Amino acid sequence: MEDYLQLFEEETSFYNRIVLGNLLPGNLWQPLPHFFQTWMRNFIGGTLLYFISGFLWCFYIYHLKRNVYLPKDAIPSTRAMLLQITVAMKAMPWYCALPTLSEYMVENGWTRCFSRISDIGWPAYLVYLMVYLMIVEFGIYWMHRELHDIKPLYKYLHATHHIYNKQNTLSPFAGLAFHPLDGILQALPHVIALFIVPTHFTTHVALIFMEGIWTANIHDCIHGKLWPVMGAGYHTIHHTTYRHNYGHYTVWMDWMFGTLRDPVSDTPKVT
Repeated sequence: MEDYLQLFEEETSFYNRIVLGNLLPGNLWQPLPHFFQTWMRNFIGGTLLYFISGFLWCFYIYHLKRNVYLPKDAIPSTRAMLLQITVAMKAMPWYCALPTLSEYMVENGWTRCFSRISDIGWPAYLVYLMVYLMIVEFGIYWMHRELHDIKPLYKYLHATHHIYNKQNTLSPFAGLAFHPLDGILQALPHVIALFIVPTHFTTHVALIFMEGIWTANIHDCIHGKLWPVMGAGYHTIHHTTYRHNYGHYTVWMDWMFGTLRDPVSDTPKVT
């Protein structure tokens, strides 16, 4: 068992070396305990992902394709985007605590993670992945919905994100502009799933970081019209009505629980 758990620690150490070893002098991170190395890697990696994906996406839709995807009056101001960046960067150190903790639990054998797909085979891997994604979809839907329905949670946590309630205040940088605890709560289903379904560790790490790209995408106000994906068209409605489209990757949870509102057939009004 110890030999198998060592595979997880070797993998996280490999990720640490890739990020920290290429960006920082060794004397700044090598003496640190493994847990803090992992947090530092998550913080630097998450920050780079946030800025690179945000700047590239904003440059593409607001400059290269200006007035193609969005009318001029729907493009957010520089001030609005800087505010979103400020909120996100204040929360980033706290966001990174969750994946760091999840990796610690995996390394200590507390979860149902497995290291190699060959341990279970591709058919089982794909089945487990689908179950994992269903748990995440269900969990994020209800976590997000309760952050609206439970008034103190909305007032003290989620309202920070919902100051961006018009098309010209939303941008890819708004994707991580949350109160720190709000962001952690909405990502928590990724960690809960590790205790329920056997999960490939590398896939879990990849999906956590893909969240950064996904959240940038659903805040760009561009309706991709790719059913059943819960794209930006649906999520913009969420920001303007507060009562619809709580889902994450797909529209299925909103459809099942009666909160779906289609951006094509129903034009939202700001409330």
